Amino acid sequence: MTYHPKSEFIRVMIERGFLADCTDYQGLDEAMVAGVVPAYIGFDATASSLHVGSLIQIMMFRWLQKTGHKPLVLMGGGTTKVGDPSFRADERPLLTEDQINANIDGIRQVFSHYVSFGDGDTDAMMLNNAEWLDGLNYLEFLRDIGRHFSVNRMLAFESVKSRLDREQSLSFLEFNYMILQAYDFMELNRRYGCLLQMGGSDQWGNIVNGIDLTRRVIDNEVYGLTSPLLTTSDGKKMGKSQDGAIWLNGDQLSSYKFWQFWRNTTDADVGRFLKLYTELPIEECDRLGALEGSEINDAKIILANEVTTLLHGAEAAAAAEATAKEVFEKGGIGDDLPTLALAAADIGDGISIVQLIVKSGLAGSGKEAKRLIADNGAKMNDAALTNAGLLITAADLAEPIKLSAGKKRHALVTLA
Repeated sequence: MTYHPKSEFIRVMIERGFLADCTDYQGLDEAMVAGVVPAYIGFDATASSLHVGSLIQIMMFRWLQKTGHKPLVLMGGGTTKVGDPSFRADERPLLTEDQINANIDGIRQVFSHYVSFGDGDTDAMMLNNAEWLDGLNYLEFLRDIGRHFSVNRMLAFESVKSRLDREQSLSFLEFNYMILQAYDFMELNRRYGCLLQMGGSDQWGNIVNGIDLTRRVIDNEVYGLTSPLLTTSDGKKMGKSQDGAIWLNGDQLSSYKFWQFWRNTTDADVGRFLKLYTELPIEECDRLGALEGSEINDAKIILANEVTTLLHGAEAAAAAEATAKEVFEKGGIGDDLPTLALAAADIGDGISIVQLIVKSGLAGSGKEAKRLIADNGAKMNDAALTNAGLLITAADLAEPIKLSAGKKRHALVTLA
């Protein structure tokens, strides 16, 4: 990337590793120097929380606002009814309108931690594309909008082509998604002066469609900017862990587990993640990312604290670090550990240690729990577990029991 931007936003995007591609670097750069640029990212409401995979886009919004521009957070109340087929092997399950609205309510909570909403020039707005998609007349839409789309060109987009190349079904419903997303961009430009759509690099084809449609129908110039699709250095998709998705909503994932996810970052990813997910200066990110041996663990704690503070607040980050120190350094029992509270009736004459490991979320099945014990990967109160047939009684739970799977995953079992 040899382009030297004049605008602070594009400079930040390049320096911190957010930028994969842009439809017109110079045109966008000049627009950002000239005044406030409203920019949107769309989020479909397929679950009641976003996960860490969306955090790169949310941080792009944060930097957009910090550099003097206006975030338009677009909730896909309309497009979720269709489902984005991009790079998926199968069709998304269709959700009811009530499910979609409930998911939007859940997702909405996260954004206020990263951007400020209001009526000012650079204040963020939260919008819902159901506002203009739900009332569309199908025949008018086909005649006025559909005629601008070439099926040949749509079939050539990588997101669709990869699905068809694998001979996996692509429904007509899903095929319409890219037309609706293009229409969103045009409507946002018409209604709110939106000049920029941002998204992951898998959205490139959809973004280009929106730029073309806006130019053809209302003769306005708009821009697209994509971020890289992030994988960890070991090739795993960002946002997934051994225990499942790393949700951003606190009611779906505790701040302690969120902190732990970042603390467990592999050494090779620390510098890159500090640039993307924190606001520490570039030089400090580079310095911390270059640490080696035991010192890199200090950098991981800084990463975990910074990211957790942005989402859950400084107190939650400090509490998570204190719990981790107590668990890892002192072998103690931290207050914030995931806790399984059992009633005496649940225990009866005794409950097997295998069941406890599964119920506490440290293993996905009894078979996995037994293998963990057989491989010397399970501990109870910091002592190795060797007997998969061990029964735990209510009397054993007079004091909480700490279970561990490996060195980094722990849970408490208590008597309710």
